Amino acid sequence: MGSVNCRIAPAKVLKEAVAGGITMFQFREKGTGALTAQVKFNLGRRLQKICRANGVPFIVNDDIDLAIALDADGIHVGQDDTPALAIRQLLGEDKIVGVSAHSLAEARQAIADGADYLGIGPVYPTSSKEDAQAVRGTSFIEEIRNSGITIPLVGIGGITVHNAAPVLAAGADGISVISAIAGAEDITLAARGFVHEVNLSGS
Repeated sequence: MGSVNCRIAPAKVLKEAVAGGITMFQFREKGTGALTAQVKFNLGRRLQKICRANGVPFIVNDDIDLAIALDADGIHVGQDDTPALAIRQLLGEDKIVGVSAHSLAEARQAIADGADYLGIGPVYPTSSKEDAQAVRGTSFIEEIRNSGITIPLVGIGGITVHNAAPVLAAGADGISVISAIAGAEDITLAARGFVHEVNLSGS
């Protein structure tokens, strides 16, 4: 999430989500009204400190320069961003590199380039991402898993606590959400609900 996704202060959102058991946080400062330059960096640093204090990996969406400047735990990139191979060379072997994949060929290329996990979606319709691809449902997750690919798969796009189970049953190891937690009335409870679904699936 980023500041544009929050009804209340981003730091409070993150603290409450951490209390609910989230296992990774991606700083995604994008969209209309998003922060830039030093203000963006300052928010990233503040959120990173919360993650570090609680043992939650902090990764940055798309922005390789920010990831390096913050010494983030990793980065997530799409197909139109810097290739994973170049990112791996810049960040080193000890950082997390996640890549969005929309085809089996993209998935295999990302793995060859050094991706640690794949973001698969959008599984369901989403309003959080202005440039989202066509909805894929859970069938693409099954296709990738059945192809012999074994690295972690993360379902992305329109996932709620009520529709998460089919995503995990299809073979996803985890789920990535924005509004379902950041926009929830009770953020901690929402995060706990997702953790419960993942634990039920055995992922």
